[in-house]
Amino acid sequence: MSKNRKHQAAAIRFGPALKASFLCLLIAGSAIGYVWQKNEIKHLERQITDREKQRDQLLKDNRVLTDQLAAMRSPVMLDQRVRELKLGLTPAQPGQKILLVEPVPAAPEKKTPPQQFASRPAAEMTP
Repeated sequence: MSKNRKHQAAAIRFGPALKASFLCLLIAGSAIGYVWQKNEIKHLERQITDREKQRDQLLKDNRVLTDQLAAMRSPVMLDQRVRELKLGLTPAQPGQKILLVEPVPAAPEKKTPPQQFASRPAAEMTP
C-alpha cells in the first residue's frame, strides 16, 4: 500500500524547498560578490589615475626646480647676488690659488704567476 502524503516525514516535504532556497542564496551571493568586485576595480582605477596625475605633477615640479637650480648656479646669477648682498667677494688672485696634484696609485706587483685551474694533458693537445 502506498503511504498517504500527510504522513510523510517533514524532512522529505521540506527538502525541495531547502534546495531552492540554497540555490537562491548561492545565486544572490555570487551576484553580490560580482558587484563588490566591480566596485573594487572602479576604486582601484580611480586610485591609479589619481596617482598618475600626482606623479605627472611631481615630474613637472621637478623639472621647474631643476631649471631654477641651474639658473641660480650660473656664474652670472652668482655675481649678481654677490653685488645685491654687498658681500665684497672678488675672483681669486693667482697667488691665492693652490694647485694640488693627485698622486697616481702604484701598480700592484705580480709576485706569483696566475694559476691555471684546468689543463689538458700534452697527449690530447696534439692532433
